[in-house]
Amino acid sequence: MIDLSGRIALVTGASRGIGEAIARRLASDGAIVAVHYHSAADAARTVVAEIVAAGGAAFAVQGDLSEHGGAAGLAASFIGELRARFGAPEFDILVNNAGLGLRATIEDVTEHDFDLLLQTNLKSPFFLIKALLPHFRKGGRILNISSMGTRAAYPTMAAYAPAKAGLEALTRLLAVHLGERQITVNSVRPGTTATDMNAAARDPVTSRVVAETIALGRVGQSTDIAKVVAFLASEDGGWVTGQQIDASGGQRL
Repeated sequence: MIDLSGRIALVTGASRGIGEAIARRLASDGAIVAVHYHSAADAARTVVAEIVAAGGAAFAVQGDLSEHGGAAGLAASFIGELRARFGAPEFDILVNNAGLGLRATIEDVTEHDFDLLLQTNLKSPFFLIKALLPHFRKGGRILNISSMGTRAAYPTMAAYAPAKAGLEALTRLLAVHLGERQITVNSVRPGTTATDMNAAARDPVTSRVVAETIALGRVGQSTDIAKVVAFLASEDGGWVTGQQIDASGGQRL
């Protein structure tokens, strides 16, 4: 059993997919969860309502992490919610899940594409962490959702994989930098996961082909990733920091 009672978490990109599963799991373990969304306000409100109906605690917070200054805006909104709801801007867990994918080889990546992926997948997490660092309680947790594309060569991840590799480098150096505050920093690398953003993994035929590359013989589910994040966010995960945790079922080993 994981007990996150009394902890407050912000999960970015939590209105659907892996982020939604993480938000639901942390809430079921007792955390108060801020469900971040960009434009899917109705979906975020549904996630919050269902968490509350199940006995948990959650609230929604909006922010556009694809834009310059978006991280600062989200941080300000989140801190404002904490002050209004709890009287203090302190919290415990940040999950940088929001991201943008693009399947294209280097020949087809435009400078606009590259800038957008770098902004969403690396720059915004960087500046969100920076803005929120003063508000972390001692013993906090930072979880960065990366990709197994940083360890396996996928030519169609020409812009996406380098951005996620930068996030992993940030993970390592922050683990050292924040160790004195007992804040752990880890990356989680999902493999092929069946979400609404990954239609191929949900297709029965395509998923069977992909499953042949996975040691455990199936594509991942969002809840598989959420379980790993919940462990790393817990007291039991407190001796793990600066790591890139592969959560792929053994894909392309």
